[in-house]
Amino acid sequence: MRTAIIGGGRLGTTLGRALSRSKYAVRAVSDLNLRLASQSRRLIGTGRAMADNVQAAREADVLFLCLPDDILEKEAGRLARSAVDWKRKTIFHCSGLLGSVILRPLRQRGASIASFHPGQSFPRKGMPPSAFRGIFVSLEGDPEACRLGRKIALRLGARPVVIRAADKPLTHAACSMASNHSVVLFHLAAGLLKKTGLTGRQAEQFLWPMVEGTLRHVKKFGAEQALTGPVARGDAKTVARHLQALRPYPACRKVYRILSREALPMSGRAGLPAEKIRTLNRLLRGR
Repeated sequence: MRTAIIGGGRLGTTLGRALSRSKYAVRAVSDLNLRLASQSRRLIGTGRAMADNVQAAREADVLFLCLPDDILEKEAGRLARSAVDWKRKTIFHCSGLLGSVILRPLRQRGASIASFHPGQSFPRKGMPPSAFRGIFVSLEGDPEACRLGRKIALRLGARPVVIRAADKPLTHAACSMASNHSVVLFHLAAGLLKKTGLTGRQAEQFLWPMVEGTLRHVKKFGAEQALTGPVARGDAKTVARHLQALRPYPACRKVYRILSREALPMSGRAGLPAEKIRTLNRLLRGR
């Protein structure tokens, strides 16, 4: 199956590399910035680097559009207006937010379309193919394209799931909260430790074993069973002292209040008495 990647960024490069290692023939890597395309091609290890997305489409049966959301619609329209024969081609975009309908001009020209969104973060270009192993890939679009997307995801070692177009924004928000916001939370916590005299690197090293252990527990037991700490055990005195210590850092204090209140119903389901929940709720709502 001849494939092509349009977009020489982190996702496109890593996906191209994984496809190539899974015996898919990556014929082209295209980016309007030829330098980026050439860099991606070196990391993928096969195909031709080019700055002509239309030519890349001509060389492929399956096309992955790994482009920013704000240019995806425009590029889909531009490709649809080209002289490429789109019949029997399958086009995927990799946006977590947008539905496959953004590719409708290509469907009108005869292509089968779908979205193919890996539930994974890609902090650098050319990550190993193992980045796809065990992750979920959400699919949405034409049945034929989704069937092919499922086969590709399985070949990459991923776990495909078909979702509704209307659920894509909520799914993407959940991914952003779990991935992006956890990084922000870690950064805020490390910033507090720096106030005690630790360097930034020391602060991150201080916290990382705890975070790593917590994630292992979430994976093994589920989020509610993995929750520990003063809120989970109903320790209002400790929570009060935390709030006092955080008073000079209002942003962190606000985050602490919000997340601690969200932990209350989780703690209740784990057996925390109602009276302790009410006490903590009053404390966390106070000024």
